[in-house]
Amino acid sequence: MKGPLFYSKILLFGEYGIIKDSKGLSIPYSFFKGALKTDENPSESAQKSNKSLKTYVEYLRKLEKEEQGLVSFDLQTLEEDVANGMYFDSSIPQGYGIGSSGALVAAIYDKYATDKITVLENLTREKLLKLKEIFGKMESFFHGKSSGLDPLNSYLSLPILINSKDNIESTSIPSQNKEGKGAVFLLDSGIIGETAPMVQLFMEKMKQEGFRNMVKNKFIKHTDACVEDFLNGNVKSLFGNLKQLSHVVFDNFKPMIPSKFHQLWKQGIDTNDYYLKLCGSGGGGYILGFTQDLDKAKKALEGHNLEVVYNF
Repeated sequence: MKGPLFYSKILLFGEYGIIKDSKGLSIPYSFFKGALKTDENPSESAQKSNKSLKTYVEYLRKLEKEEQGLVSFDLQTLEEDVANGMYFDSSIPQGYGIGSSGALVAAIYDKYATDKITVLENLTREKLLKLKEIFGKMESFFHGKSSGLDPLNSYLSLPILINSKDNIESTSIPSQNKEGKGAVFLLDSGIIGETAPMVQLFMEKMKQEGFRNMVKNKFIKHTDACVEDFLNGNVKSLFGNLKQLSHVVFDNFKPMIPSKFHQLWKQGIDTNDYYLKLCGSGGGGYILGFTQDLDKAKKALEGHNLEVVYNF
């Protein structure tokens, strides 16, 4: 038994900002994926995944009771499948900010939700918001409060534009220029990041007026501009805004940047060879990079593995 594939996601813009109503842009990333399956001789990781699914079934049972009318599942079948050793077979690294729990949530909803909203119907804003709410509640099991965006992206396999908390839409992004020199890339920090403590730290900082003003007047301003530029294909303006955004993050979000990357982060801003930004909540996992000249960036970041996500 093997279910359909669900992809990882990359939040190109909007990390932390979307908690405070900035714009955001999230795209599916098909390099990593996961599916529900059952094996005759499960590996150790399959057994571990199966064990956590057992706990998850209990959580969904509780969710169904507490949120009546929001979502219901065929819990009997799900329970039987889990008892028969079903697990989530995934190549998506955990703690890397690219939606490992999101893909699992999407797979469970797809297979076991009764009366589900499907990808094939006309996805009105109401339906998207309802899916996002359901997914947020389903994903909260994995790391505290969830926006529901990761599973939504994985479930729909479409880029999602976040205009504000209550206004999201599926969107299309400019088609890639495979011959182009510019690129968006992932940089592996080699450290596993934990979402919950990073978000908690952000919320603590938000209690300071100075930090709140910086988020509103600088961080969100540049994030929104980057989203607009990216969607409209304004590459020159995009890189101007990216530089500002990278700077704001470097000055104000230091704890979210793994310390061994502080110097590389600043080097990018100083040389303009590339700009780095957080991918997800930071603290480890992947770091996102943007460059107008991939060869230059590769030279400057020698010794690091660059995984290209999109070409300009």
